[in-house]
Amino acid sequence: MASSLQQIGIKYTSAGKAGFITSCYIVIVPLIGIFMKKTSGWKIWAAVVLALAGLYCLCITDGFTVGKGDIFIFLCAMAFSAHILVIDYFSPRVNGVVLSCIQFFVCGVASLPCMFVFETPDMVAIIFAWMPILYAGVLSCGVAYTLQIIGQRNVNPTIASLILSLESCFSVLAGWVILHEKLSMKESLGCVLMFMAIILAQLPDKKASVD
Repeated sequence: MASSLQQIGIKYTSAGKAGFITSCYIVIVPLIGIFMKKTSGWKIWAAVVLALAGLYCLCITDGFTVGKGDIFIFLCAMAFSAHILVIDYFSPRVNGVVLSCIQFFVCGVASLPCMFVFETPDMVAIIFAWMPILYAGVLSCGVAYTLQIIGQRNVNPTIASLILSLESCFSVLAGWVILHEKLSMKESLGCVLMFMAIILAQLPDKKASVD
């Protein structure tokens, strides 16, 4: 559902705004966590603020206005937040690989009717795009989501959302290294703020010394 909402929303908004609004799950997750009695310390909240500032530097180039597409993208962020919290609940209780397989099976079966209702499948186009489809299915979905489920077993969901938000940072850096895209000063600052946020969130708490 989250990916579908994102793809619908990006038709009506810019890629930068879509990336920024999607990554707002770094704020939504700890806010929902409060109602689920999953409190986060001051360092986590400070890291969230840093990461949000970094994402703004990375993703937003023009003025920020709210349109129809932005609403779809925000709903996508809500869905991703729910996904992170659901994984946080189930990952310590069940086998991660089995949970991942069930997740993909249910998603695939539920998506089939939507494909025939809202799309017009073209086998020629599907065969022509076999490589990106294979990459998206095996690596971007299969491997990535399985590793997320396994990794979240012993990780605070807010920290997990912060780490996942590095997707925006890595995409900019990959474009710079692989595609030779120019990295602006603002984007460089965004990357630095993102990495600072992750480091801050991972710093151990000082234990009070015992006399």
